[in-house]
Amino acid sequence: MPDFGRVLTAMVTPFDHSLQVDYQQAGVLARHLVENGSDGLVVAGSTGEAATLSYDEKIKLFETILDAVGDKATVIAGTGSYDTATSIRLTKEAEKVGVHGAMIVGPYYNKPPQEGLYQHFRAISEETSLPLIIYNVPGRTASNMLPKTILRLTELKNMVAVKEASGSLDQASEIIRNAPKGFVVYSGDDSLTLPILAVGGHGVISVAGHLVAKELQEMIAAYFVGDISKARDIHLRLMPLFKSLFITTNPIPIKEAMNICGFKAGGLRLPLVQATDSELASITTVLKQFKKI
Repeated sequence: MPDFGRVLTAMVTPFDHSLQVDYQQAGVLARHLVENGSDGLVVAGSTGEAATLSYDEKIKLFETILDAVGDKATVIAGTGSYDTATSIRLTKEAEKVGVHGAMIVGPYYNKPPQEGLYQHFRAISEETSLPLIIYNVPGRTASNMLPKTILRLTELKNMVAVKEASGSLDQASEIIRNAPKGFVVYSGDDSLTLPILAVGGHGVISVAGHLVAKELQEMIAAYFVGDISKARDIHLRLMPLFKSLFITTNPIPIKEAMNICGFKAGGLRLPLVQATDSELASITTVLKQFKKI
């Protein structure tokens, strides 16, 4: 099984003033994230506004990020959608590009039953040799992939991990307790990273990694060498930042934060909108607290 790393940052997609993808800035941001603690990058996930990116934009982003950091970090392509056939097509194209793996979100809007979720992922698995990360985020998809479904999927040859963003420590525990050796669980919520590590998790696919990947690495390293007190202290210190990055719909806060910090992340495509004045004030306060500005 491949080791994608402990801290993978779910990267924002920079846009220019016309809300076109700024590929040059995407490469700059990717290099910055890797130089500052990210083991890998997830490209065109929820934080990357995948739902409003075209098929061609996604492919070009995969190519851009792979060119920028592919010899220094893992590049995971977000290739899932609500449509199985499109998910297969995009995953196969990402494999041709040369990414190290793909992350497949549970199909949104369709709200399939558990058997439909299983068949969706199995169909994709059968069409690619890429290592695959299951992305369970019921708050976005309206369908929670139950542990029994995820555990069925672990029997497939190239299912190597799950990004568990159900918010349920019980669910993460059940997966970890019964998964085969080598299948790993990533926290899909920054604030639950340490609790999920405590029940056997592997790391985090992070939004906060844009700003504090080194601190996340330090927390995870402390946990694995048995310095639980240090890991807890870092977790508690970072909690205000974790919470500020989700005061409204992701990725609105992190894009605003990156812009405030001087990175050219750009705006957001509709139906997402800019943060309100009060939200901006809250984000700015926390960034000052953490000496990011």
